[in-house]
Amino acid sequence: MNNIGSILLLILLAITFVQSGYEKTMYWNDNVAWLKKHFEKTPIRNMVPSSLFLVLVLEIVSGILCISGCIQLLVNNVRTFGLYGAIFSCITLLFLLLGQRMAKDYDGARTIVIYFIPAVMAVYWLS
Repeated sequence: MNNIGSILLLILLAITFVQSGYEKTMYWNDNVAWLKKHFEKTPIRNMVPSSLFLVLVLEIVSGILCISGCIQLLVNNVRTFGLYGAIFSCITLLFLLLGQRMAKDYDGARTIVIYFIPAVMAVYWLS
């Protein structure tokens, strides 16, 4: 139980990104339609599907690395995958934050920062 704080943060990030990736995959067309409207006045208005795919990949990679990191911490007390998962989570959240700021969705951006704080904590604790 030496790494319980790190494990809990990795579980939080894994749930966040695996569930979000699942929803993007299962409701792709709905997401693209909503995001096209959301970003219609931004420089990425014509890149919504490719941007969404990039975020989807980042979320899935982040989630898988966080799950792998939890397992690795529990089995042999090694932090490598957890650290990579936390770093990828931060990168993913920064991409999402950039998008929300470009769309002038400041409430959405504020929500992303709420997730970013524990992700940075995980990077700190696992490095």
